[in-house]
Amino acid sequence: MNNNKFLFEEAPVPKAVATMAVPTIISMLVVVIYNMADTFFIGKTNDAMQVAAVSLATPIFMVFMALGNLFGIGGSSAISRALGEKRLDRAKNISSFCGYGSIGLGIIMAAAFLLWMNGILKMIGARENTFQYAKEYLTYISLGGPFIMFGTAFGNILRGEGAAKESMIGNLIGTVTNIVLDPIMILGFGWGVMGAAVATVIGNIAACLFYLMYFLKKKTSLSIRFQDFKMGDGIAFGVMTIGIPASLNNILMSCANIVLNNVLVQYGDEPVAAMGVAMKANMLVVLLQIGLCAGIQPLIGYNYGAKNSRRLKKVFRFTGLCAVIMGTILTILMVIAREAVIRAFINDSLVVDYGIQMVIALQLTGPVVGILFLCINTIQGMGKALPSLILTICRQGLVFIPLVFLLNRLFGLDGVIYAQAAADVISIILSVIICLTIFRSLDQQIKTEQEQLI
Repeated sequence: MNNNKFLFEEAPVPKAVATMAVPTIISMLVVVIYNMADTFFIGKTNDAMQVAAVSLATPIFMVFMALGNLFGIGGSSAISRALGEKRLDRAKNISSFCGYGSIGLGIIMAAAFLLWMNGILKMIGARENTFQYAKEYLTYISLGGPFIMFGTAFGNILRGEGAAKESMIGNLIGTVTNIVLDPIMILGFGWGVMGAAVATVIGNIAACLFYLMYFLKKKTSLSIRFQDFKMGDGIAFGVMTIGIPASLNNILMSCANIVLNNVLVQYGDEPVAAMGVAMKANMLVVLLQIGLCAGIQPLIGYNYGAKNSRRLKKVFRFTGLCAVIMGTILTILMVIAREAVIRAFINDSLVVDYGIQMVIALQLTGPVVGILFLCINTIQGMGKALPSLILTICRQGLVFIPLVFLLNRLFGLDGVIYAQAAADVISIILSVIICLTIFRSLDQQIKTEQEQLI
């Protein structure tokens, strides 16, 4: 942590943001490649039903990642604030709690999904043509659930103490392993969707092994020793108050995808497959901006804990500018390459036609959607649970899901396709209002504390 003190407190803001955010952006780029790889190689089977099955099953995979984020994002926020307050023992207690908590909950969730697999498949919209494919995929993803959750959690936990590079390396190891295994298992062994799931699980196991080695061999302010495990003294509460809104965001994304797929399947399996491909392509625009904004969360948390409002807001403003520039460039590139991107995944003419329209719809808010992620990560970094929860529920719950049904009723398939862009506009406006309100409140709090010291 001593090596990172200068970075958190004194380094020029552009340098601090770049040091923390670039590894996270690279990690997210790796996640984009990782998510595209499964769909790309499954698409090479030229079976639209297998592509549709993975699209249907992906929300359940996202649930495991969401619950990993419960401990990862919640723990990272709590750790960075504890370090800002110079409470090193508390940081160790938090990281140990997050490690064992993610493994324990992962085992419980894996058992639940395996026990109620058929009912879950019907709920997510699997039909006769896609049911067996989706079942194969989910069975192996469920078995790997504890590894997915632990790897997701500790990819975030390491960033809490400024170890962004090590977090990136773990992600790289997991993703490269998955990408190397995908063509072997999907096409070489002829396993199809089952091969994609097995490769995903093995990749996550590889990432977990790296994080374990990091704690066993590297110097760190954190711990995964059971002796440091502690739930009391507000540790579990502190992690959960931020972790639940963060994980709820991913869970609501899964629910939103399930709702979206159930509505799309009314128009045939091809729109489901097309939306799955379009959303994979859209990940390049969205996840890189999420990486930028998630990367600066420890800077926000540390300076909030240290009551350094001036530096906190400098980080916020500079990152916002970077997010808009990045979003604009990525959106332009995606719109130009939209048909080539869709055809890279699948060459079914009907799926391609739907996919091109869906890519354009998803890119409408691409230049500015990073502002939403910046506000969410800033609020989470400051430990503001209720505002974070409000933004999370609005984007994927209270706004998006009703819009899917409303726009479907008013405009049919075209309305469904543009529901995400409409939900993003509303959420961006709300997030900016909430963030500015919190900044004013923080300045007033610091001013009052200074007056009391005089």
